[in-house]
Amino acid sequence: MAQRMRKKRHFDERMSATQKWLLARGAGGILNMKEAAENYRALVDYKAVFGNDNPVDIEIGCGKGGFLCELAKRNPDRNYIGVEMVSNVVISAMENAEKQGAENVRFLNIRAECLPCYIPEESVENIYLNFSTPLPKLGYVSQRLTYRGFLEMYKKLLADGGKVVQKTDNRDFFDFSLEEYRACGFELTELTYNLHENGSPEWNIITEYERKWVEQGLPIHRVVALKKSS
Repeated sequence: MAQRMRKKRHFDERMSATQKWLLARGAGGILNMKEAAENYRALVDYKAVFGNDNPVDIEIGCGKGGFLCELAKRNPDRNYIGVEMVSNVVISAMENAEKQGAENVRFLNIRAECLPCYIPEESVENIYLNFSTPLPKLGYVSQRLTYRGFLEMYKKLLADGGKVVQKTDNRDFFDFSLEEYRACGFELTELTYNLHENGSPEWNIITEYERKWVEQGLPIHRVVALKKSS
């Protein structure tokens, strides 16, 4: 039996100190993810949270928040929500946002399946998937963040013309994702199997994982999957 991750030192104090950046944890105490996604609603009021009507983007699996905070700094006229299911990790992301004064960033400490509990339909312009766990074993296919069940959920959250932007170093996972996007009616643009072939593009924010793989000479795959207007 796998052991549960031990809480970081001073976990409760650190979580309390960064409450400003946290929108929610869990899903209303409902343990069953399917039940939560279908029945629990505590939709985020973006204007109340951010104090403006700026567009909203989401990163699923935001880790320690490096990508999201840099994106927020480059685009102060947009709002960002980081989704991270591991509490030990989201603390670091919130502390990062606080250190940088990233007022246009907030976090959800939830599983991706519970996004409909908090994110209003057709309210998001971009969903970022940076180096999501590929889960290569066949028994875990439905848990991949680009599996069609997730993609159909993203389509409900994305506004018309909204995009899923994916980067990964795993070719098998990438090819699987491309098939799933097509099966769900997304239009694929900006598709590349080697993002850094001619050096890193100026607009690209290099994540911690990305830097590691690039230094090892591994190609980075990227695609933008566009939700077609209804």
